Formats: sequence, structure tokens, C-alpha cells
Amino acid sequence: MADFDKLVVSFLVDEIVGGFFISVPPGHVACVYDRGLGVLKRVWGPGLHLKIPFWQIAKLFNAQILEYTIRHGFDISQKEALGDEPIVATTKDNKVISIEGSILFKLDKANAPELWENIGDNFISKVVRPYSRSRISSAFSRFESKEIGSERSQIENMLKDELNKLFEDKGLIVENVLFSEVKIIESGTKQTAETIFTAPANT
Repeated sequence: MADFDKLVVSFLVDEIVGGFFISVPPGHVACVYDRGLGVLKRVWGPGLHLKIPFWQIAKLFNAQILEYTIRHGFDISQKEALGDEPIVATTKDNKVISIEGSILFKLDKANAPELWENIGDNFISKVVRPYSRSRISSAFSRFESKEIGSERSQIENMLKDELNKLFEDKGLIVENVLFSEVKIIESGTKQTAETIFTAPANT
């Protein structure tokens, strides 16, 4: 399954028996677009549901926790891929650093219609990636490079809270922010000079 399809699963959701029913599997929710009323505010949970054929169109969303990965070698040529390249930031003591990690997030089921109606399908390129880049860069600028290792948990928790405030009206909930590696890099290059910390593989 493509990265984009991990959250927005389908435009037409198992429309069966002439389009009278919507079949929603476990771990998913469905929203309905009505040609007269627009995107309906109701959210349909797992099960079989009635709808008006041809007049109403359903879209299925994955309501499970998803991982947005920030790592070296990630391909961002697909704008809606669930991840990013390492984020480059400058610390309080003017050290240029490269940051890798992951953001665990999920759909806010109650606000799924708002996500579909106000943001559409491009929520990664419109919301998750730019907001994450900005907040992560800003957070690390508040610390000196020598503090980052010992303050890792504080930075992760601070970013989780900040991102949730930004995402609360966007239909997304951040479950956790986890950094796997932070390195000081040579100014103007990608050459690694010093590793501040590397998290164990199971962290």
C-alpha cells in the first residue's frame, strides 16, 4: 500500500449492492460527500452502513497510528509520502545539526470531515511536513548543542504538545515524537563532524 493510501484509503469505499451500502473495516472510519449538502459532519465507524447511491460518495480513512519518518535517504519526490529528509537546524550556540526521528500520529476521528473538506488529500504537504519542519527547527534552536542529549525527552514532549496545538483544528493527533539521531554537521556541508546522540534501535 502506498504511503498516501495509509491514511486516505479510497474515494469509493466497497460500494456494494448498487451503491446502497458502505462497508467500513476495523481500524477505519468513513466520511460521506453529499452532492446537495457537501461533506457530512457525521463519521461512520466499522460496519455496514446505508447511503444514497450516486448522490452520496464515501471516502475511507485509516484511524490507526501511522509513522512519519524523518531519515537520511527518504524520497520526498512524492509530496504525500509519510516522511521527510533529515531536518537541518541551528542550535543556541550556533552549531548546525542534522535531526532524524519519527512522528507518530493518527486521524482525529471526530474531525475527519473537516480534514477532508478543508485540507483535502494533500494533508502531508500542506500540514504535516511544513509544520513539523518549522517546529522541530525552532525547538532545537532553544538549546545549546551540549544540552541536547540530556534534554532529549523534554524536547520530544515539548514538540508533541506544540504540534498537537497546531494540528488540533486540522483533524490530526500526534501520539509521540521520537528522535533517533542528532548530529553536528560541518557548516555548509553534509559531512558529519560529531554525533550528539543515537537512540537504540528499539527506542
